Amino acid sequence: MSDTGASFGGKTGSRFEGAGGTPGGVGEFFVGIAVAAIGFFLLFSQVQVHSSYWNFAFFGSAGRSFGVTLIPLLFGVGILFVNGKSMLGWFLAVGGLLLILAGILVNLDIHFQGASLMSTLIMFACIAAGLGLIVKSLRPHRPKREPAEPSE
Repeated sequence: MSDTGASFGGKTGSRFEGAGGTPGGVGEFFVGIAVAAIGFFLLFSQVQVHSSYWNFAFFGSAGRSFGVTLIPLLFGVGILFVNGKSMLGWFLAVGGLLLILAGILVNLDIHFQGASLMSTLIMFACIAAGLGLIVKSLRPHRPKREPAEPSE
C-alpha cells in the first residue's frame, strides 16, 4: 500500500489541491471558518441552559421519577459484585448509566437571552457569510492567468 492514498481511490500525484480537492479557495475556506466560528460564538453566548425537575413520563408516572432510573444501575452493580463477567450485570449497569444520562439531557431547558435586533442580525449574518464562504471555497476556481508578455 502506498502513502499516496491511491489504493483508496485517491489521486496518485503529490500536487497540493485546494479546499475540497478543487483548485484554489484555501484562503476563502479558512476565512469562512473564522467568520462562522465568530457567529456561532456570539450566538451560543446568548443561550442559557437550565435544568428542570426530573421527569420521565414514559415510566407510567407524570411526576418525578429519578429513583426509578437508579434501579437498573443498582441491580447491575450488585450483579457485577457477585460475578464481574456477567453480561446481564454489565447490560444493567451500562443501561442504567445511559438512562440517567438520557434523563439529564431530556430535562434541560434552553433559552435565548434577550438581544437587540442588530446583535441578532450580526450573529446570523456572520454564520451565513462564513458558511457561504466555506461552500464557495469548495467549488473549483479558475486558475489565475499570468499577464501576457507584450509582443514586439
